[in-house]
Amino acid sequence: MKREGLRIIDLSVPLDNQAGEPMKPKISYFAHEAGAEEAAQFFGLEPDDFPERKAWAVETVTLTTHTGTHVDAPWHYWPTSEGKPARTIDQLPLEWFYGDGVLLDFSDKPAGYEISADDLQHKLAEIGYKLKPFDIVLVRSDADKRFYDPDYAQVHAGMSAAATHWLIDQGIKVMGTDGWGWDIPFSVQAADYKRNPRDGVLWAAHFVGREKEYCQIEKLANLDQLPAPYGFQVAVFPVKIKGASGGWARPVAIFQG
Repeated sequence: MKREGLRIIDLSVPLDNQAGEPMKPKISYFAHEAGAEEAAQFFGLEPDDFPERKAWAVETVTLTTHTGTHVDAPWHYWPTSEGKPARTIDQLPLEWFYGDGVLLDFSDKPAGYEISADDLQHKLAEIGYKLKPFDIVLVRSDADKRFYDPDYAQVHAGMSAAATHWLIDQGIKVMGTDGWGWDIPFSVQAADYKRNPRDGVLWAAHFVGREKEYCQIEKLANLDQLPAPYGFQVAVFPVKIKGASGGWARPVAIFQG
């Protein structure tokens, strides 16, 4: 979207029955003719009472709170965080979800690559940026370009636990990825664990939330459309679902000038 002095870039994927994600939505579409029949039942009328037997169009959507672009709450990671009951999506401060954005481009890394804390520091040095508390960090792998592929959940570079710890230690509360998940693909984790069962392999980056409170955005899109790695704001307010481990969002990047 463009407006005089303002540019807004949509950073979300659609909710779509044809998506390649494992937890895809189920959307049922009801046309205007069905709306006339429903309205007639509600209000004691006849469908013919409406113009051309048409009233409202409506959809019924069945999905998880982690379908499509969404924000994970600390409760998603573990029942506790920092020794206290983990907060759910409706309990988090809205101030976390609007702030200066920083894009870290790892689209040159192969699927399954695990991004380290050193990788983050090198990338920040490369773009000449120093993180500050409450920046919103966006990690690009270009997985969104394969959103409709059956292997969509397997095609992203993911974050290590050490990298996640490092971001939180810089004061980052919200971080996001255009991949299906924040960690490396679960199939890679599982294969590693089966070869050598040990702690710190399965869902390791997510489990950082047990020790340090943070949120992550998953299934972002269009990070390649950002004209600069910083100098923009991100708004990513999650839907307020009582007691939920996550909430859908439509994040946008906002540029002035």
